[in-house]
Amino acid sequence: MASQQYVDKPHARQSYRNAWHIDLMNTRYSVSPCASYLLRKCALYNDMSRYTCCAGYMPCSGKCGESSCLEFCLCTEVFLSFCNSVASTRLLLQDEFDIQTTKFDNCFIIIQSGFMLCLQQLACIFSIIAMIVGSDEITEAFQSLKCLADMTYCT
Repeated sequence: MASQQYVDKPHARQSYRNAWHIDLMNTRYSVSPCASYLLRKCALYNDMSRYTCCAGYMPCSGKCGESSCLEFCLCTEVFLSFCNSVASTRLLLQDEFDIQTTKFDNCFIIIQSGFMLCLQQLACIFSIIAMIVGSDEITEAFQSLKCLADMTYCT
């Protein structure tokens, strides 16, 4: 169960006083684990002693043995959990610089997440049907849906 601090944090971000210089609607994404790695290091002011897995925002944070091998853990995080890494860096900056979450941010994130979950569920159904029926066409449809869901997740 999440601590009350993490439950209250999203509501607190709505009352932060600063705004992003470039809002989410006009952001150009760089979908690269290397870019995510460098951005996190910059967010930590190149002080890796401040590093915690997923910037402390995920249940695994602090439980991954990251204190013994900081650079390796950050590399592992950005390659194995790329989307969480990007989102965690965004939240880290948002909390540190008191940057508010806009209504558009919330709407975009909710719609995108809902669309991705629908695609994943549909892909799962196609996968089950493909296993039962043994159809190559349904398997290809499953793979296309899964790919689309993964691309949606990465945005």
